[in-house]
Amino acid sequence: MSVPSLSQLIEIGKQAIDKCSDALNEVSQQIWNEPELAFEEKNAHFVLTSFFESQGFQVSKQTPLETSFIAKYGPDDGVKVGVMCEYDALPGIGHACGHNLIAEAGAAAAIGLKAILEANPSIKAQVVAFGTPAEEGGGGKIDMIEKGCFDDMDFCMMSHPTPFDSVIFQCLATCQLKVVYHGKEAHAAACPWVAKNALDAAVQCYNNASMLRQQMLPSCRIHGVILDGGVKPNIIPQRSELHWYIRGPKASIRDELKERFLGCVHGAASATGCTVEVDVLDKPYSDIKEAPTLNSLYKKHAESLGVVFPDLEKLPIKDMAASTDMGNVSYVKPSIHPIFRIGDVMNHTLEFTKAAGLPEAQGPTLKSGKAMMMVAIEVLTSDTLLKKIKEEFLSTS
Repeated sequence: MSVPSLSQLIEIGKQAIDKCSDALNEVSQQIWNEPELAFEEKNAHFVLTSFFESQGFQVSKQTPLETSFIAKYGPDDGVKVGVMCEYDALPGIGHACGHNLIAEAGAAAAIGLKAILEANPSIKAQVVAFGTPAEEGGGGKIDMIEKGCFDDMDFCMMSHPTPFDSVIFQCLATCQLKVVYHGKEAHAAACPWVAKNALDAAVQCYNNASMLRQQMLPSCRIHGVILDGGVKPNIIPQRSELHWYIRGPKASIRDELKERFLGCVHGAASATGCTVEVDVLDKPYSDIKEAPTLNSLYKKHAESLGVVFPDLEKLPIKDMAASTDMGNVSYVKPSIHPIFRIGDVMNHTLEFTKAAGLPEAQGPTLKSGKAMMMVAIEVLTSDTLLKKIKEEFLSTS
């Protein structure tokens, strides 16, 4: 019996995804219709683990987290390809980042690869679908990294819906801080001179950060909110609280900016006579370490499916940037995180929530899943690509 060619294997994978398109859409819709916050994704966990079990994957539930899972198909001694399924939502606005579609695209890639491995058992490989909770704060993938979930992977993939198509996601390294000022309360009219105004400290901190923005790289971000500024106007506040995000194009730049920002924090305390506590709110997210060969393969195969990648320099939102714990994965394994267009609306808006649930989102989502599948099978059938990918990974900082 002749061995199927790469083009024949790709066709087998594409047909498997098309055959499963209704079931994949149902998975997406069930997740979209019941949005769940970080580490609370019980319905999404059930929907996805049930789907992978029905498709013949070996599924380890609640591994290693309560709402994570690992679904495998293929021998343990082969090349291992990891695909990510995200599924947490945002508070108040549901799936405004389209994680239901991320789950669907990852599941589609896994289904296509499984069909190919069934068609050609001589390919010694394993496809592993990871259910990764809590990307929108919580860092589920970081917990999974720490527990060794990705140690055996040769490379990893995921894709994300946005307002445009791009092979490269401009991901920023980020950290979140809680800043609490403690002062001394007093009657605001009778004896304000005995007080140490914690709200003044919060306002001064905010203004200091605003001035710092003038002298930081255009690619960096500082943004914060005041969550506690007192309880009544005639009581000078003895406590205030702010939450901040610090972002930079690289983890090293983020950390340098964080140190400069802490000068703003402590300067406000000194100026007002208050004391201050600074706590890390969440696990720091890394930028995405590029994988040039994997990226070029994704571009080639997505274009073969009809995707047209725009000139980002001509887009009004070309500088759109965000942060993801997939960045942390990219520092432990070669990884790609392309983005795909589902409409002209921006993520983290109610308009994007609507777009992520529309039938029109299905075509782009499945194309992205197919492109990831095609990347993987080209690597798996090449004598040189995987070696090149790993050499690139080790050679870049």
